[in-house]
Amino acid sequence: MPRTSTALDRATPEAIALTALRVLDEEGPGALSFRALADRLGVSHATVQRRCVDLAGLLDLCTEHLAAQLPEIPAGTDWAEATERRFGAFYRLLTAHPGLLVLRGGRPWLGRQLLARLVEPALADSVAAGMSAAEAMTVYRRMYLLTLGSAAFVDHRDPGAVTAASRAALAALDPAEFPVLAGGLADVLPPLTDHEVYYGALRQLIEAARPVV
Repeated sequence: MPRTSTALDRATPEAIALTALRVLDEEGPGALSFRALADRLGVSHATVQRRCVDLAGLLDLCTEHLAAQLPEIPAGTDWAEATERRFGAFYRLLTAHPGLLVLRGGRPWLGRQLLARLVEPALADSVAAGMSAAEAMTVYRRMYLLTLGSAAFVDHRDPGAVTAASRAALAALDPAEFPVLAGGLADVLPPLTDHEVYYGALRQLIEAARPVV
């Protein structure tokens, strides 16, 4: 009979992902390491590394954990509504964990859960609505880039700090050289952390791509 490992039982992929996300959310991306995870999980550094292999593997575990929370849209849902619900949910997951975005950088999000919960159904719905596969992929990529870029632009968990830092930087500008930025703080600062900027842009993309029946 094979022996069971108490350490590996504690350091499941799910437990590692949850713990890694807590470290990222509470302490920032600089605090994430196999040793930090091992301390929180009460296992050895080697046990965590055995599960993840490297940082890329750890980040993939976190991504898959989050992607599993994306909604399954019922068949027959209007294309525009389904698209907004999918990407809106993806945006909310990303803005809730900015540290993960920092560490992933430009690495592609290709885990099975993300492909099954977001990419494949989005493409399938677009093809079913009358787009070619190439058109569907182009529409998907535009919305994906908007979502990823909007989520990574600022730390949406602390809009007050973002606004204060931006205000200080813009207030130091010479109004003669930057008349709009320096002279219109009350107008240019609010959109920095306004989620509706993203949702409005997403709706514009959806409307522009809406298949003609």
